Amino acid sequence: MILGNLNLSWAIDGWIIAVGVLAAVAAALLGNFLVLRRMSMLGDAISHAVLPGLAAAFLITGSRHSVPMFVGAVIVGILTALLTEWIHHYGQVDEGASMGVVFTSLFAVGLVLIVRAVDHVDLDPGCVLHGAIEMSPLDTWTIAGFTAPRVAVVLSAVLLTNLTFVIVFFKELRISSFDPSLATTVGVNAVAMHYALMTLVAVTAVASFEAVGNILVVAMLIVPPATAYLLTDRLSVMVLLSAVIATISAVVGHLGAIAIPVWLGYSSTHTAGMMAVASGGLLVLAILFAPRQGVIAKWLRQRLIAMEVFQEDVLGLLYRAAEHDHTATLSTDQLIQRLQSSRWTVGMALRTQRQRGLIESINECHSLTAHGVEAAQGLVRAHRLWEHYLVDRAGMDAAAIHLQAERFEHVTDRALRDRLDEETSATAHDPHGKAIPDESGSAD
Repeated sequence: MILGNLNLSWAIDGWIIAVGVLAAVAAALLGNFLVLRRMSMLGDAISHAVLPGLAAAFLITGSRHSVPMFVGAVIVGILTALLTEWIHHYGQVDEGASMGVVFTSLFAVGLVLIVRAVDHVDLDPGCVLHGAIEMSPLDTWTIAGFTAPRVAVVLSAVLLTNLTFVIVFFKELRISSFDPSLATTVGVNAVAMHYALMTLVAVTAVASFEAVGNILVVAMLIVPPATAYLLTDRLSVMVLLSAVIATISAVVGHLGAIAIPVWLGYSSTHTAGMMAVASGGLLVLAILFAPRQGVIAKWLRQRLIAMEVFQEDVLGLLYRAAEHDHTATLSTDQLIQRLQSSRWTVGMALRTQRQRGLIESINECHSLTAHGVEAAQGLVRAHRLWEHYLVDRAGMDAAAIHLQAERFEHVTDRALRDRLDEETSATAHDPHGKAIPDESGSAD
């Protein structure tokens, strides 16, 4: 079946995408708990450290058959997790450093073994990095009359195992990931959960290694969970989102591997690498546009907060101008000069406060409405109470308290103002001798 101009064949491309999705989702399910446990590099360590397992399996069996190779790699993968935890726990070594020590040591041992078997073992560095996912449809198994790529069958079993583990032990994984001490207190064996998770990570990394290589295994263990982490605060939603993101990455990655090089005048590129690139692209989008933790969302919140503070500063300035002359007004130019801001910013603040009914303007001269006076008096009262508190209770110099009080005034509500009033013996004046307005707007 041909799709559009990409010339996709479901017999080939469909299975390639399926293998990528299976590997990506299987890794992402477990990766959520690696991210929460701050063990993101464990997948990278395991994928590097399996080399001695592969070489040892060949030296022992004399065969490059997939089963002994898989068993040897899994054993070394599990050994990597165990040694990492042992060095971290008993050697009091940082977790990242212990991973580095273990996987570099085992990788070196693997190189020595490979040299021993160099005439018999075909180790393609490119295959190690990006696997041979494009070749996966060629090696098939027939089960109950259904023919499928061998690696798809293996990864389906791994995915089913990981999904079952996450569903059955979700509560235990959650509590042991966030607080192992509390988990032990409530009867959850945090150590058992840790080693079970590490074992499955090793099995998943090794099972995916042949098809998708080192790059995609590491990427899918970490990037989809990290992306989901930016999008939600609920672990169950995070796990689901990571699986969806992993799936999208696999599909978009393969399509991109076919289409993008053509746009640039090349034939194609490695699918596994493009899947990893696609997952990285989704992470970048999440970093930029995540609703709560995204760069743009944070920037917008900061701008909104800054504008709200500025708008309150306008009210406070107009209130202070009217303290000694209730008929006093300030022009737009005076506000720009005193607030040291742009005409656009001052104009925006004035428009917003007029819409709220807090400011009235006549011929570019501005004053507070009755509601504006009530809003401004609380702000000024908070400022002067804080100044008195900082001098009276914190022992600060009266000449150095204005900026501190100006920061605090914008986050001080009625309850905190009352508490400050009590703490400062219900004073009537601030350290500079200015009257502190009461909550009804008059000066005490």
